[in-house]
Amino acid sequence: MSYNILSINPGSTSTKIALYQDEHCVFTLNIDHTSEELRHFKKVNDQFEFRKNLILNALEKAGVDLQSLNAIVGRGGMVKPVESGVYEMNARLHEDLVLGIQGEHASSLGGLLAEAMVADIPGARAFIADPVVVDEMTDVARVLGHALFHRKSMFHALNHKAISRLYAKSVDKPYEELNLVVAHLGGGVTVGAHQRGRVIDVNDGISGSGPFSSNRSGQLPAVDVAKLCFSGEYMLDDVKQMINGKGGVMSLMGTSDMRKVEHRALQENDPKAKLVMDAMAYNVAKEIGAMATVLEGKVDAILLTGGIAYCSYIVDDITRRVSFIAPVKVYPGEDEMGALAMNGLAVLRGAPVKVYT
Repeated sequence: MSYNILSINPGSTSTKIALYQDEHCVFTLNIDHTSEELRHFKKVNDQFEFRKNLILNALEKAGVDLQSLNAIVGRGGMVKPVESGVYEMNARLHEDLVLGIQGEHASSLGGLLAEAMVADIPGARAFIADPVVVDEMTDVARVLGHALFHRKSMFHALNHKAISRLYAKSVDKPYEELNLVVAHLGGGVTVGAHQRGRVIDVNDGISGSGPFSSNRSGQLPAVDVAKLCFSGEYMLDDVKQMINGKGGVMSLMGTSDMRKVEHRALQENDPKAKLVMDAMAYNVAKEIGAMATVLEGKVDAILLTGGIAYCSYIVDDITRRVSFIAPVKVYPGEDEMGALAMNGLAVLRGAPVKVYT
């Protein structure tokens, strides 16, 4: 039997959709969202109808028959920490995606969009797979210097896992036998230490840790942030947006579009734009070095992926700084759409599906 699966991947600045017939991708589209379009929405959940209508219009324009779908797989969101795998949408999962119990993130819309769309398709099923809250961290990696705080596992789990398995296949070795440092460079930047199939340490790319990205601040000086919070000039939501949404390159350059920053740096010889790009590469390289120590220097390869991996200037700078650790392999963009679809296809073919409780 042949199966039709739709993948939905809402990101901070785009919504990606792809239609698969079994393992074959028959349609894919990246719907970009400008800062101007998104600034009207106070919260990510407020974007639900906006993104749903864009998806439905795009599918109609492409001539996709919704009634032919067997499953829709959305990127997982900010639910409680879970083990890696595929989860079918249920009432508890819906509730936690809406609440965003670990914070606000566009990925939470993935499961909600899938669930809403299959409601009108008899027999179709809605899933999420490898959400951003996949947690495989070791206990020692969680400890911070104050009893009120601890580190969380929150990263681009779906792409980290998909790219790692793609690399493992290319060297004809099981992912579970390799030690890898994977850096996802996109709207957020997460760098993870993969030890024999488990991500034992990774920076929290949402709450303010690790390198800055196109619209996230990364790590900031804690005392200075505390002073700003008590200055009386900003509300909590203002500060949260400085950290996630209006931070990083958006704050430094007034745009989150790295293509524009790259053009200013390399074509217009803008020294500020060049400095920002250099700083991004520098900070990513430092984080890769840190994760190499987690693996005690036993690193089989360093994998660079995500949209910013298309920028050869940044990739070359990172590679120059870290290639002494291990070979660097570059996978521009991501294989998240295929990973979502293949996870859904596996379940349709009889693989176990997990129940969110």
